[in-house]
Amino acid sequence: QLGPTRTSNNNAEYIPETEPPVEEETGKSLKNKTVLVVGANGRLGSMVTRYLLRNHPEVKEVLAAVHYVGEATSRGYGRLSYEVGAEDGVGTIGAAWSEDRNAYFEYSDEMKDYNLNKLRVVEVELLDPNQVNTIMDGVDAVIFCATDFEGNRPRAVASLNAAFLFRALAAPTKGRVEIEGLVNVMGELKQSKQDRIRVARMSGDAPAAGGDSDGSNDPTSFVLVSSAQNALGNFETPFGEFNGIKRQGEGIVRGDFPSLSHTILQMSRFEDNFVSESLEIKFDDPLPPPLSTEDGDEHAKLSNEKSRRRINRRDAARAAVNALVDENLTDRTVEVWTDTRG
Repeated sequence: QLGPTRTSNNNAEYIPETEPPVEEETGKSLKNKTVLVVGANGRLGSMVTRYLLRNHPEVKEVLAAVHYVGEATSRGYGRLSYEVGAEDGVGTIGAAWSEDRNAYFEYSDEMKDYNLNKLRVVEVELLDPNQVNTIMDGVDAVIFCATDFEGNRPRAVASLNAAFLFRALAAPTKGRVEIEGLVNVMGELKQSKQDRIRVARMSGDAPAAGGDSDGSNDPTSFVLVSSAQNALGNFETPFGEFNGIKRQGEGIVRGDFPSLSHTILQMSRFEDNFVSESLEIKFDDPLPPPLSTEDGDEHAKLSNEKSRRRINRRDAARAAVNALVDENLTDRTVEVWTDTRG
């Protein structure tokens, strides 16, 4: 032995363990994004809000915009409150004739995954650009579910709800949520994004419109929930031809705001009673108009097949939310369905 035996030191005990590298997100993401749901108190809009909260807890905020006109509105938020689970808590109230007249409410354990802390409800009249402007600050993406129609009938006629008479009577040519309301929302979204980029550049920071440096992870800016050409009958309404209004709104999304990425979902006829939910969501390109008489026969055949398509609203809500992060749907117009009937 030429020298003393060397023993290993214990430096390794004091070297902190290397933290695993943070994986960079690839593709579109809703992490730390604010998503605005327009028409959140409707049947579909409330389901969209629920799906967002429960399946995308990574969002920064879900902004639920509900229709409000004046002081006398009586619609409330009943459907939205039910869908998101705000009524699932435990509470009691003493009988009026008892000595114990105290009432209390507390969240139940099952509500922990509802993520209601990320929900904010705002009232807005979509036909008033000033009101729309007040809710758009900080919004990264919009799912537009609002409509003037109950099926293919104007709500003001179908329900005789005074809140909608403003749209049908006060300004007949400027009272269409699918047109003027849509323009207001997209215009304010575009302006808000531009303002955020401008402020970020002036401060020397990276563009802040979407939260990442180059916008590569930004969700699709605007998802329009429309109706397929064969989903409902075509009727003349106080606002114009039903399908014509839908196609006009889609044209605005495609052509008038090129700086906003978009997806247009032409939903097949909703059927919640006889079509199951959680089915595979199918996409198809809209049927182009026939170019000749021969094409007309084939067009009529395909049109009849498409008219049999159905979708449960819960699957429609899932499709609308997923469209925000589906790169294959960016800047596309697609028909959406899950099943066929008839």
